[in-house]
Amino acid sequence: MHWLPLLGVAVVVIGFALRFNPVPVVVAAGIASGLAAGKSIGEILALLGQSFVSERALLLFVLTLPAIGVLERAGLREHARNWISTLRGLTLSRLLIAYLGLRQILSMLGLTNVAGQAQTVRPLLAPMAEAAAEQRGQPLSRDERNDVRAFSAATDNIGLFFGEDVFIALGAVLLIQGFYSQHGIELEPLHIALWALPTAIAAFVIHAVRTVLFGRRLARGRGKPATETTQAAD
Repeated sequence: MHWLPLLGVAVVVIGFALRFNPVPVVVAAGIASGLAAGKSIGEILALLGQSFVSERALLLFVLTLPAIGVLERAGLREHARNWISTLRGLTLSRLLIAYLGLRQILSMLGLTNVAGQAQTVRPLLAPMAEAAAEQRGQPLSRDERNDVRAFSAATDNIGLFFGEDVFIALGAVLLIQGFYSQHGIELEPLHIALWALPTAIAAFVIHAVRTVLFGRRLARGRGKPATETTQAAD
């Protein structure tokens, strides 16, 4: 009987496997789990409504995509590229390393939503990185442009992942503290977070080296005749 509420997990797996709309799939999974747990339809609807009201602040993130779409339509990406083109001393590796450091520092302070894939990488960082890569050579080819975009996205992921572990109020830090507390070992969240600091520093150094090597490899790969590179560009 206690396994029946897990029926909702099967509904989610089947729904996603069949590529149905995620929203009705999740709602159907919740209703299925509620009925399997002995809840009435009224109780299930009340629970869904209560969860929606208590987490309504999460809907603010839905406004991110329309806002970014309006900014991109107004030429945000083009302005970012043009601004980077005026900075002659800025290279691709310097730009990405600076962003990596800023992303890690902000994540260490708990400001994980200040930057991100949707609000920063796509409209700002990626076009700026493309412009920085094109400063001392021909236009990027399609494959090179995709590589730069992918590396920009990876830089954001690494900065966030290894930076947020140093924040003492992170859920993972509190989970570790709770686990040890259940086994009679008392640890302060600050001590747990500080142990993540060497890993964050190592991640910064390693990815910074990878960024420099990526920039050099991109520069070597662009030592082609101008006509060939131009024909392959977007």
